[in-house]
Amino acid sequence: MARSISFVTGSQLLSLRRRPNIAIIDVRDEERSYDGHIPGSLHYASGAFSDKMADLVQDVKGKDTLVFHCALSQVRGPTCARRLADYLEEIKEDGGIKDILVLERGYNGWEASGRPVCRCADVPCKGHSG
Repeated sequence: MARSISFVTGSQLLSLRRRPNIAIIDVRDEERSYDGHIPGSLHYASGAFSDKMADLVQDVKGKDTLVFHCALSQVRGPTCARRLADYLEEIKEDGGIKDILVLERGYNGWEASGRPVCRCADVPCKGHSG
């Protein structure tokens, strides 16, 4: 059965972020480097996403909720979330991932609402501000 992917609002994500078992996956491409990012998010650019899914599953070991986003979460975020859901189904291994969500309005909406952003160049971002 295909896994369903739901949208989550910025305020829902703010409260989810307090849990240790959530990972935020930023699938924007080069704009992450100059627009900033959500503190603590992982970067998996959409352009190379399909090749990196096995790495992503390893990176999020122990997390049960993944929240994807791109700039507006209209194309890249939902597409990558769906690709990962299909991949997990294909390999018959969910790595403990229970929920795959997409951040409504994406990074641009998050930042426009005055929520915390980080402009570090660290990969992965260790930012835990906010």
